[in-house]
Amino acid sequence: MDSPLEPQANSEMTTLVLAMIGLGSIVLFRLVMSRPQGKPIPGPHGVPVLGNLLQLGGGRNWLTFTEWKKQYGDIVYLNMAGQDAILLNSSKVAADLLDRRAAIYSDRPKNVVCQILTGGLVFAFSQHNDIWKVMRRAAAETMSNSAMKSYEGPQEVEATLLVHDLLKKPADWDAHLSRAANSLVLGTVYGMPPIRDHNNPDIAAVNLFVERALHACAPGTFLVEYLTWMQHLPRWMSPWRQYAENSFNFYASLFERLYDDIKKRIAQGDETPSVASTIYHDEKHLGVSDREAAWLSATLYAGASGTTSGQLTWLIVAMVLHPEAQKRAQEEIDRVVGRDRMPTFKDFNQLVYVRAFVKEVLRWRPVGPLGVPHRLDQDDVYDGYYFKKDTIFITNVWAMNHDLETWGPDADDFVPERHLDEKGNLKPSVPDTKDESHHSFGFGRRICVGRNLARTSMFIYTACILWAFNVSPGTDERGNIILPDADAGISDGLVVRPPDFPCKITPRYADVPALVAHVKEMYGFAADA
Repeated sequence: MDSPLEPQANSEMTTLVLAMIGLGSIVLFRLVMSRPQGKPIPGPHGVPVLGNLLQLGGGRNWLTFTEWKKQYGDIVYLNMAGQDAILLNSSKVAADLLDRRAAIYSDRPKNVVCQILTGGLVFAFSQHNDIWKVMRRAAAETMSNSAMKSYEGPQEVEATLLVHDLLKKPADWDAHLSRAANSLVLGTVYGMPPIRDHNNPDIAAVNLFVERALHACAPGTFLVEYLTWMQHLPRWMSPWRQYAENSFNFYASLFERLYDDIKKRIAQGDETPSVASTIYHDEKHLGVSDREAAWLSATLYAGASGTTSGQLTWLIVAMVLHPEAQKRAQEEIDRVVGRDRMPTFKDFNQLVYVRAFVKEVLRWRPVGPLGVPHRLDQDDVYDGYYFKKDTIFITNVWAMNHDLETWGPDADDFVPERHLDEKGNLKPSVPDTKDESHHSFGFGRRICVGRNLARTSMFIYTACILWAFNVSPGTDERGNIILPDADAGISDGLVVRPPDFPCKITPRYADVPALVAHVKEMYGFAADA
């Protein structure tokens, strides 16, 4: 299929003057009509009309917000061109509101372009309505911890294939991680065999959808999100509408084809266990239509693939920058697993330090340092602060994961040992993290439904990489060591990845290639494929 129409930013400039007049009128109206209630909410000063909007948009807002936490506290008020927004900087406040008052804090901001582009069928971004409740319940059931147990075998296969790829072409490690993440999630959701082609067209198409959905749903991308009257303009004057509608039609066709393939395989008696096949068999019980099931399946794939790939890249950053932690994990693996087989999920309980390593990667460098904003359904009061209906709440996951009061003076450092007690066992998780010891999976009814798959896949990939390889800094053409910049995350919509960097991935011992080839053959793959 051809790609849908690209957004034409320049076209919107034709309405800019009209837009600014409209924006000024709206903001003035809101200022006149608003009546301060409760104690003042601290926050940075903005400018007339635009408020704090010009102070954002640099691509690393989580760092700006964390500086504001130091100055203004755990609850910070922002004026986003007339839209009230509250920045939540502490886990207690976020849990008090988004977890313990989830009934009124579970909506999403009303995003015109995102709703058109997704048809309101991507439950991660959709409004808190009946369709969302049905799709969310279906996702929670099919992606539960017990349901994910049945996919541990395929995860072990994918981990083996990843190690094989890294042995063959270690310089292409980032592409291998991306392929492994995409293939794992594609197999889990659609029951497809492991993808060996880095240029698989379905993966490319769905990844483009993820990119466009994140772009459309990010605050401030399109003027119409602030000037809602623009949605009444004729279609020919609304390039954002053309882009969103064309994108929806393109992806609806793709997602429904992928789901139809599942139905055909089931009808032919060629069913492979998958999330989509479970949804198909349980459509009546789950209360979803065929179209909703198709979009639900695609959403689960899209949401898990990009975040898993990004988190694996941060895993490599941690290994390169912290060889002492890498070595300690390898010593544990050698003691528990040995060198005559690869790690499996049977080793999970004994690989305590490896699990702490994974927890620390997720805490130290979350791929979603700000998460997706929540929206308040009705007026509310908290700790003397008055929050108006439709206020947007932004969770500063970065600040919570790096909180000095919770994690101590080394909160910004990568220290897996912080998750262990004096006997080397995992500590109980810190409060309000739902046994995760970090806030990277979100809050309340909007918590990431793919967290069980994310957690287990990170474990098996980490264990197998550390069993097979030493990961060390790369060099430039002159032999100078190049370290990854862990403080230079690049935001792609709502997902943050490190900038590109080289690294050396070398087998830890001579028998690794032969052992991996043997395991591959056991799984039915040619040793050199």
